[in-house]
Formats: sequence, structure tokens, C-alpha cells
Amino acid sequence: MKITEHIAGANGKALFSFELLPPVKGQSIQQIYNAIDPLMEFKPPFIDVTYHREDYIYKQHPTGLLEKVTYRKRPGTVAICAAIINRYKVDAVPHLICGGFTKDETENALIDLQFLGIDNVLVLRGDARKADPAFMPTPGGHSYACELLQQVVNMNNGKYLHEDHDSNKTNFCIGVAAYPEKHFESPNPETDFKYLKQKVDMGADFIVTQMFFDNQKYFSFVNRCRENGINVPIIPGLKPITTSKQLINLPKIFHIDIPLELSEAVSACKTEKDVKDAGIEWMIHQCKELIEFGAPVLHFYTMGNPEPTYRIAKEVF
Repeated sequence: MKITEHIAGANGKALFSFELLPPVKGQSIQQIYNAIDPLMEFKPPFIDVTYHREDYIYKQHPTGLLEKVTYRKRPGTVAICAAIINRYKVDAVPHLICGGFTKDETENALIDLQFLGIDNVLVLRGDARKADPAFMPTPGGHSYACELLQQVVNMNNGKYLHEDHDSNKTNFCIGVAAYPEKHFESPNPETDFKYLKQKVDMGADFIVTQMFFDNQKYFSFVNRCRENGINVPIIPGLKPITTSKQLINLPKIFHIDIPLELSEAVSACKTEKDVKDAGIEWMIHQCKELIEFGAPVLHFYTMGNPEPTYRIAKEVF
């Protein structure tokens, strides 16, 4: 079932969803089940599963020679989606990313997803590898999310990369990312917004935002979208602060602001438990405001730890 259908069927009631990281290579899928089981109480209609490109590691040989090896740390996205559908009977939403995949590999992945009965995808450029100074596209792949989006749209229209005969149309509901505080590589909010509008005009069906801690930024962003003809659902992405280090790490990694009131509350905490409690309390207030505003879904970035999200959802849903 498409995310847009889930939202329409909720008749204005906010839905609950969350995102999962595949386990590190060699670890059990039981970790995924442990992250999902506690949150099923809140009846998520869909669960996102992230995709991760390859990175580099260096292996030292007995001679002392270092060998640069391509290594994918968190494989298994498609299989995890299949397992979620089979075990929980909810929709799984795999991320699609540019980095690490050629156009042909992307097409084959989309065919696999269609065969599995997966109706939704979230299209992203993806992050740069740790060793790279900036995002570097894979040879034969896409450089930008809008290019990847176009490939999915083409397949929805029956246009494949090489087939010169009539081909079956896919029917994916396509999501894209948005940044209420601007993508860090965009020169200004206006340029960032222009590219978002382009993606929606190309055929994106819903939007999921980067995390934020100031609801006014989401409210302003949604209002601006509506004023400019972007009428698809805009799903807020959420993550509570749970450690004091995140006051530094979240702005550094995700290029977001933390409101003064929240940063002072966290700084005043005497223990890490107090920090987690303060972050969860802030997020509960955020969620209640977002529901009152009319957010269609509250989407949580759990990072494999369901406990903070459970505590928030217990107070909100």
C-alpha cells in the first residue's frame, strides 16, 4: 500500500512511523526485530530501511603493505524489507541512493523491489564516503537525487534503460528528502527550495524532512511549500536528544540548529539520564504541537534504539 494511501485513509489522524539501520555486516537480523518489536504497539503503517554505499577500509598484509579494499558495512536493505513485510505485515520503505550504484544496478534493484510487492521508495543522493572530501558519484551512476528520481519515474511510465519494446510499468510511490533548515551544500534556502519544487514537479509523491528541534521551522517550511504549489504530504523527521555529546555532534553532522532553551536545559543536566529525560520531554512537546498543526505522520529516526521513541510515542499516540 502506498504511503499516500495510508495518509489519505487516516482521515487527518497523525500516523506513527520510524526508520531502521541495517545491522553491521555479520550481525543477526534479530537486531532488527529487537528494534521493531517494542514499537509495533503504535501500529506503524510503514517502516523505512536505510541504504548505505560502499566505503574503503585498509587491510595490512604480513609484509606490512596496506591494501585499499571496498567494503559495504551495512548490507541487506532489500532482504530486511522483505523480512519486515513477511513478519509484521506492514509496508517497508527502502531508501534508494545514488552513491555506490550504477543506473543498471538501480534498475535491477527496483525490479527486485517490485517483485517483492514493495510499493514505496525514498529517493536520496546519499552521503559521501568517509574518505572522500565531498560526494563522488559512482561511474555509470547518478550524481543527484533528481536524476535518480527521474529513473524511477521513467520506470513508472514503462521506460527502462535499454528495452526497446513495450515494458510493464512499475507503480512506486516516491518520496524525497527536504531540509527545513536548508541542505548544507545549498548556497541559500531559495536554491534548496527550487530543487525541491523541481522534484515534486517531476513526480515525487511525498516528502520526508531532516530532523529539526524548532517546530516553527517546520511550520514555515510547510506554509512556504503550500504557497508555492507543493501539495504533497510533508512528513516531519524526528529524533530526540539522548546524550550531551549530541549538542555538538548533531549540528556538526546534520547541519541543524538546536534551540537555546533546549541546549540550556541539556547543559544544566547533571547526568546522562537527565539529558535523555530532557530530550524526550522536549520531543513529546514537539510531537503534540506537530499533531495539532496537522502533520500527517510523525517519523522517528531510531538509529536502532527503540527505547526513546517508545517513551515518546507512549505519551503521544
